[in-house]
Amino acid sequence: MGPIDPGQPDPLGTALHFLRMSGAFYGRSELSAPWGLTMPAMPGCLWFHVVTSGAARLEADAGSADAGSGDGDSLTLRPGDLALVPHGAGHVLRSDPGVPAPGILDLERESVSDRYEILRYGGGGIPTNLLCGAVRFDHPAARNLIEVLPSIIHIQTSTSPYPDRMHSTLALLAAEAQQFRPGGEAVITRLADILVIQAIRTWIETDPGAQTGWLGALADQQIGRAISLIHQDPAREWTVASLAGESAMSRSAFAARFTELVGEPAMHYVTRWRMNVALDQLQETGATVAELAGRLGYRSDAAFARAFKRVTGASPGAVNGRRAADPVAQ
Repeated sequence: MGPIDPGQPDPLGTALHFLRMSGAFYGRSELSAPWGLTMPAMPGCLWFHVVTSGAARLEADAGSADAGSGDGDSLTLRPGDLALVPHGAGHVLRSDPGVPAPGILDLERESVSDRYEILRYGGGGIPTNLLCGAVRFDHPAARNLIEVLPSIIHIQTSTSPYPDRMHSTLALLAAEAQQFRPGGEAVITRLADILVIQAIRTWIETDPGAQTGWLGALADQQIGRAISLIHQDPAREWTVASLAGESAMSRSAFAARFTELVGEPAMHYVTRWRMNVALDQLQETGATVAELAGRLGYRSDAAFARAFKRVTGASPGAVNGRRAADPVAQ
């Protein structure tokens, strides 16, 4: 993937922009062999693991955690390695195959803050230090990107396209975790955001699997431009014809290619993107139906409300009601 032309839309950059994260859990683990940990399933979250010293075996199939069967996808993490488990699935970390792996929530942990803990566990042998976290994606549109990621992303800093950048982020994250200082959680949260985005960007730039589906559509010069324009200006009165014109394609060729690459017709995508924006605004600001209808190009509140319920399965009022009942959202 070449350098970005500053005069052209950057559809991948727009997609990464919506990966706004909030931390559900962060922790540092001081482990000694033999050791094993089962990380619980956390739907809607992405797990990340960084080895700062020693080594760890990550197994994607947590079904046989205590038995230690070792079946399923597995990989070995070494210092400077980063692993993402993007879909919030339960998984196992252990020193060696076959080592029992109790649930991490069942082990005694030192609570440093509401969302940061230290775990010291193991049999007294070879030491391993880990940084782990689970983060949520706040923008509903982020699921477009998260859904296409594989079950595990393994990044070896030394072989990434930008090793110095990732190494610097990892070093800063490890230093903050090692000596927790005032404001440490805020620093770790922001560094974790950067690290996760760096990892996803590295995967996109290096893995052939990232060149298909929705990501492949973003990389397509013509369809990617259309998607970027939809993201930038969802209120515009888009039609297949206007999008085709912006993409320098005929209407029929554009419609067929958009559906082939994205997996749904262009106008379905326009409506779904508008509703993603609306859902985010309802959850974040409590915007009214009238405000959102005007911002997103709908001529009536009723037309907007019907589209919102058709796409999201809930009415705008119900989403606003959930926000009002949730003190965290205030």
